[in-house]
Amino acid sequence: MRSIDAAQRRARLGVRHRLATASRTDDVTDIAQSLVVLHATDPGTVFLSLGARSHTATPAHVEQALYEDRTLLRLLAMRRTMFIAPVELLPVLQASCADALAEKQRRTYSRFIEVAGVVDGDVREWLADVEDETHKALLARGAATGAQLSKDVPRLRTQVDTSPGKSYSKPTSITTWVLVILGAEGRIVRGRPNGGWTSSQYTWAPVESWLPGGVETMPADLARAELVRKWLSAFGPAPITDIKWWTGWPLGEVRKALALLDTVEVDLDGATGILLADDLEPVPTPDPWVSLLPALDPTPMGWQSRDWYLGPHAPVLFDSNGNIGPSIWCDGRIIGGWAQRKDGEIVYRLLEDVGSDARAMIEAEAARTTTWFGDVRAIPRFRTPLERELTA
Repeated sequence: MRSIDAAQRRARLGVRHRLATASRTDDVTDIAQSLVVLHATDPGTVFLSLGARSHTATPAHVEQALYEDRTLLRLLAMRRTMFIAPVELLPVLQASCADALAEKQRRTYSRFIEVAGVVDGDVREWLADVEDETHKALLARGAATGAQLSKDVPRLRTQVDTSPGKSYSKPTSITTWVLVILGAEGRIVRGRPNGGWTSSQYTWAPVESWLPGGVETMPADLARAELVRKWLSAFGPAPITDIKWWTGWPLGEVRKALALLDTVEVDLDGATGILLADDLEPVPTPDPWVSLLPALDPTPMGWQSRDWYLGPHAPVLFDSNGNIGPSIWCDGRIIGGWAQRKDGEIVYRLLEDVGSDARAMIEAEAARTTTWFGDVRAIPRFRTPLERELTA
């Protein structure tokens, strides 16, 4: 069994994740393709992740790719997490993840409606009818917010109490539920937000206005295999448990996907990793580099087994739910954290000594990040211990 040490994994990370200086590009769609998808639970993460991997790209370049060129699209996929994906990957994500997610959410919401007793007859048929009516209303408008659609489709205002009898009980309308189902099915898409690049108040559009033919269909097993292949190209080698964690699939489904690929097992400092069979050649170590990555960036969130790049720093950089805050990277390792204060100043703390040359590069990256923010102030959606300390 071939051995691949941590140094080689860090070299691959620096080059393939566009973090090493020579690997950066101003083509934001190309950056997204390099990482398979971008985490988008926190809207600001997308922009900061792309900015960290570019030379001179600005938020306007990202907005152009998202809303004008439409080479990138926002959707729910793996682990019911929000991502930004290259449009050519949509058939893979739809068949491997989103279709199952849509059905799971429809079952969940149908049960809530049935228990609430607010609908006569077959609940699933009623909900499907509301979905169709909402889609038609959106086609007529071209683009709309949830509030606007609820005026066109009165049944969207149906109130459901999901926790009857509980002290925290609060009836809610089904508007968001219906939009989540339609989005997961690939019938509607999230468009430009009402606000700046840190806003999550999106308008919705019918998929026909973005992709005239809709999302292409493909067999689910082939889609899962292709998604794993792309992940291994960007994040491999890695233990099979990392693939299971990232995809959110049962282990059996991961094994079925791997069976359709040509892979080999490699030794990762005593653990068994998976690597594509045509990807055994070592990646040359890039020149020294540093990067300031935002909270929930796809690189630190790409693996479940993180010791080889995280070291002992998890307690201050992650929250209790496993979400990472803003992190500082040096040559493929996390060596500190950073934050933006209310006045816009970028402050940081190094958790280990990296020498004067690295410190100078970190200062330069902090200045570049300040320029990227401009007048925007963005508090990460998930606060971590170090980020809180730096902004206190």
